[in-house]
Amino acid sequence: MGFIDLLKSIPIDLGQGSVADHTEGKQIAMRLVPPGEGRTALDVGCRAGVQTRWLQGRGYTVTSIDVEKKFDEARVVDANDPLPFPDESFDLVWCSEVLEHLRDPARALAELQRVVKPGGELVLTTPNSYALLFRFIALFGLTPQRIQRKDHLHFFAEGDIRRLCPDADVFGYFPYIWIKRTIRGAVGHLSPTFVIRIRKGQDDAGRRAA
Repeated sequence: MGFIDLLKSIPIDLGQGSVADHTEGKQIAMRLVPPGEGRTALDVGCRAGVQTRWLQGRGYTVTSIDVEKKFDEARVVDANDPLPFPDESFDLVWCSEVLEHLRDPARALAELQRVVKPGGELVLTTPNSYALLFRFIALFGLTPQRIQRKDHLHFFAEGDIRRLCPDADVFGYFPYIWIKRTIRGAVGHLSPTFVIRIRKGQDDAGRRAA
């Protein structure tokens, strides 16, 4: 096991490695999801369907998509391309640990918002590559490009998220072990993960139609 793999195996919640499937960032995102009885959801980058099953348990009728089929219910769709869904198709879009893989995050976000119904929500998570702890680690050569997955195309700081999602609520957590507290202040400095909620107002649809 290499040194970086060893670091990722330490049971401290930095949003990846040994806790990737149940990171606190995902837990915060799940707490933001409203009940789904009679509602529809799009699970973007569904992988093995873990979040799809959770959304179904919340009552949603879920459409699951991914760039490759690793889940029986998934449709093969590349989120780099225009989505094959009409405007305002879903009450909720769930998109966890996908944005950093996409060629043009701004364009992809516009597509995700296009398919959300007025009054619906988009909930995303993505790594915060420049939290203070990661900046410190980078002094020893362990840059985000080295410690994150090889297929990450983007390494976001808080300013990038604010520019991409100017109307979003942005959450994070600190500390990283034992009692983890949800935070909104100093997210860019402290949290290893950005949790993003975008609420689509009725006026958004009106502006697009005008």
